[in-house]
Amino acid sequence: MNNGLDSRYFVNNNRMVKTPEGIDKARIAGKLAARVLHLITPYVVPGVTTNELDRICHDFIVNELQAIPANIGYHGYQKTTCTSVNHVICHGIPSDKALKKGDIVNIDVALIKDGWYGDTSRMYYAGEPSIMARRLVDTTFEAMMAGIEVVRPGATLGDVGYAIAAVAKREGFSIVEEYCGHGIGMGYHEDPQVLHYGEKGRGLVLQEGMLFTIEPMLNAGKKQNKVLPDGWTVVTKDHSLSAQWEHMIAVTKTGYEILTPWPEEN
Repeated sequence: MNNGLDSRYFVNNNRMVKTPEGIDKARIAGKLAARVLHLITPYVVPGVTTNELDRICHDFIVNELQAIPANIGYHGYQKTTCTSVNHVICHGIPSDKALKKGDIVNIDVALIKDGWYGDTSRMYYAGEPSIMARRLVDTTFEAMMAGIEVVRPGATLGDVGYAIAAVAKREGFSIVEEYCGHGIGMGYHEDPQVLHYGEKGRGLVLQEGMLFTIEPMLNAGKKQNKVLPDGWTVVTKDHSLSAQWEHMIAVTKTGYEILTPWPEEN
C-alpha cells in the first residue's frame, strides 16, 4: 500500500505514473463523467436554473451510473457540479438564478467509480450566444486541444502550456494563471500541476502512464480575477466573459489518450 492507496496501480510507487490496470480504472471513470455532460446538454436552455441542472447531474450519477459525486463534501463544497456563467471563470456554485438567452456556461463534473476519479468540463450556450462569446468558447476549445496534441513521452509540461498560450495570444485572449490542470487517479487533485502557459522544453518530462487534466481558462478581457465572498466563485475583475474546457489525458507509448471522450464524438 502507498499512502492508503493500492500500490498495484502505480509504477515504482510513483503516483504520477499508473499501470495499465490503473489506466483502465481511470478510463471507466472518465467515460462516465463524460456521459454526465452529454446527458445534461439538452437541459441547458434559457429559463433553467443551475440548481436544476445540478440536480439532474446528481441523480444521473447516483441512480444511473452507480457512482459517487466527487465534489460533494470536497473542502466543504455542497453541490455536484460547478456551473460557471458568463464572467465566472470557475467554481461557480449552482443556484436558483435562471439562465438567460445568450448566456454561456461551463459545467464541471467529477465522480468516483471504484475508487478512481473522472473529471471533465465543457461549455454550453443557453440560446444563441454573441459573436464574441462564440469566438471565445471556440478558441478555448482549440487551445485545450493544442495542449493535448503535444502530449507524448519525452515532451514537457512547458510544451503543453506553450501550445495553449500560443492559441490564446493569437486571438487576443488572456489566460487565467492562478488555476491549472492537475494529476488525477485515486486522488482528485494529484501531482503534477499543469499550467496553461509555459516555455518549450521546460518543466516536468512526460512519461507513459501519467494521468492529468488539461483545462485552460481564457478571458475575453484581462487575466486578473477575484474570489467572491462565498469562498468559491472566481470571476473576472473586469467582468469580461470567460470560458473553460477540460479533458482527462493519459500519456501513452506514442502520444496520448483522451479519457473523457464525449459520447457523441469518436
